[in-house]
Amino acid sequence: MNRKILIITGDGGESYETLYAVHRFQEEGDTAVIAAPSKRRLHLVMHDFEAGWDTYVERPGYCLNSDLTIEQVVVDDYDAILLLGGRAPEYLRNHAALLEVVREFDRKGKWVLAICHGIQILVTAGLANNRNLTAYEHVRTEIEMAGGTYSTQQAIRDRNMVTGQTWQSHPEFYREVFTCLNEGNQS
Repeated sequence: MNRKILIITGDGGESYETLYAVHRFQEEGDTAVIAAPSKRRLHLVMHDFEAGWDTYVERPGYCLNSDLTIEQVVVDDYDAILLLGGRAPEYLRNHAALLEVVREFDRKGKWVLAICHGIQILVTAGLANNRNLTAYEHVRTEIEMAGGTYSTQQAIRDRNMVTGQTWQSHPEFYREVFTCLNEGNQS
C-alpha cells in the first residue's frame, strides 16, 4: 500500500511484537520504520506465560537495528505510529520528545496504535482520558486512573486509536489495524 508506519520500541521491547509488526506491514507493501532513543542495535526480549507464574517470564529475544532516533521523527512523514510492549514502555514513557510525537499524531488525527504495555506511553502522554482501550491486563489500573475505560476485548478501536492486549492478540489487533489504515487518516 506504500504507507509509512513509525514503530516505537527500545531495549527490553517485546521481540515477537516487534518482528511481527515489521513483517506484517511489509507484507502489505508498507514501510516500517523503527525509532528508539538511539540509533543502534536494540536488545529485545521475549515475554511468555508459564504455568505456576503469577505474571509473564522474560527471556532474551532477537536483536534489531533502529532506523532513527525519536528526536529525528517528523510526524508528517508517517501514516501511523505503533507503540509496542515489553519492558521498553516503562522507560520510554518518560521520554519527553516521544510523548510530544505521540500527542502530535493524535492532534493530526493520524492512527495511534498500541499493544500490550505500549499503552503506558499513551497514558503518560495524556491520551487515555475518555477512551475505550485495552492492554495487558496488569496495566488496567493505569488506564482507569488516567480516565480511560478498560476493555477485555483482544483489540478495540476508539476513534483514531487501536489498542491490543498482548502478542496473543495479533490476529484481532492487526485485522483492526489494517481495516483502519485502509480507511485513511481520521483528520
